[in-house]
Amino acid sequence: MPNIEFLTEKRFTLSKHLIEVAVKNHLSLIEFLLLVYFEDTEDKTFNVTRICKVLSLNEQDVLEAFNHLLTMNLIQVEACKDEANKCCEVISLNPMYQSIFEREVKKVAEKKKESIFDTFQSELGRSISPMEYEIINAWLEKGFSEELVIGALKEAVYNGVSSLRYIDKILYEWQKKGYHNLTEVNNGLTNRKEKQKSLELFDYNWLEDEGY
Repeated sequence: MPNIEFLTEKRFTLSKHLIEVAVKNHLSLIEFLLLVYFEDTEDKTFNVTRICKVLSLNEQDVLEAFNHLLTMNLIQVEACKDEANKCCEVISLNPMYQSIFEREVKKVAEKKKESIFDTFQSELGRSISPMEYEIINAWLEKGFSEELVIGALKEAVYNGVSSLRYIDKILYEWQKKGYHNLTEVNNGLTNRKEKQKSLELFDYNWLEDEGY
């Protein structure tokens, strides 16, 4: 008769990102279990015998799943030294973590883009065209910060101009002067000429500046 203690054996922690990785990469059950094992166990060495025992799998299935995970660049084998200063190989999930991180960064970037497009439509009081969408996207890809683009937008709106060409001109002039944020823009205005010391950012027509 089985001992009830087997029900108290180690339980693995199942994280949400592992499930997402499994679904995205169409992992088999064995491949998924192997990832769970590598993430949860303290001993990262590839001990096939122990893995087979813990996961109740046969050696062939484990080896095939392991090689497939390597091929998909979800895991990698790294050389290190143990407590006795002997060289050994351990399994690292860094490739998988890096992929997850890059995906999350991309999601954040996409949300920021959605936010800036909403701001343009709100400030201009109309929907932006596909061409305008591409122009705004190009500014971001060229390295203009979202803060600077929105600042140029508000500057244009303050001056009663809704043209993206006008905004592009403002950004060009700010870039030429080495401005990376609105603080630098305001500081630049303050230091330009004695008569402009009290001038505010949104009370200035960049295209009529005699210094351009």
